Amino acid sequence: SQKEMSMSLNEYIDHTLLKPEACEADFQKLCSEALEHQFAAVCVPSSWLSYCKKLLGSSNVKLCTVVGFPGGYNASSAKAFEAKVASDLGAHEIDMVINVGFIKSSQWPQVLEDIKSVRQACSGKVLKVILETALLTDDEISQACQMAMDAGADFVKTSTGFSTRGASLEDIQIMKQAVGDRLGIKASGGIRDVAAAKAMIEAGATRLGTSQGVQIIQGLDTDGSY
Repeated sequence: SQKEMSMSLNEYIDHTLLKPEACEADFQKLCSEALEHQFAAVCVPSSWLSYCKKLLGSSNVKLCTVVGFPGGYNASSAKAFEAKVASDLGAHEIDMVINVGFIKSSQWPQVLEDIKSVRQACSGKVLKVILETALLTDDEISQACQMAMDAGADFVKTSTGFSTRGASLEDIQIMKQAVGDRLGIKASGGIRDVAAAKAMIEAGATRLGTSQGVQIIQGLDTDGSY
């Protein structure tokens, strides 16, 4: 039997535009779609935060950006500075990329410190930690989730959308097992239709990062249920 969802699907979606070549007209369209469909947030590069902030005005749509994106291998101090800038520009939510190289080196204290430095730089904002699950083993995913919890993050997120693959259901299940209800879970990368969105939510995702939010919503029954 299908789980009863307390929110409608649009409220899960971070409407995302992170292509380097995206231009002003693209961000204008993104924000107008987010307002029309009342998505949870728009996720945009920090150089477009001011522009999108004006367009979103006093609406409920949150302003989200990315830090250390997409590689995650920037110096922690650089990531922290980027997070502070984003925070000052009005971002409500910050999606940072974890340092995968530190994970692969089993340098867990450095992984923790890296997340903590960003956490301190944007206190009061929602912090999501992108694990880039495509590059990690199951054990590394679990351990990375633990680091995100220990560092005081609010969410763990599967993917940047710029690696070898996006989110898998297995990723979400491993993350859910690791964080339980302590952190939100954001599935991102490759979510393009209602069926995929629904499957991710039923596996434990509490937010969906996608550039296909409008197509997903249009695939619903007319009453907005799914």
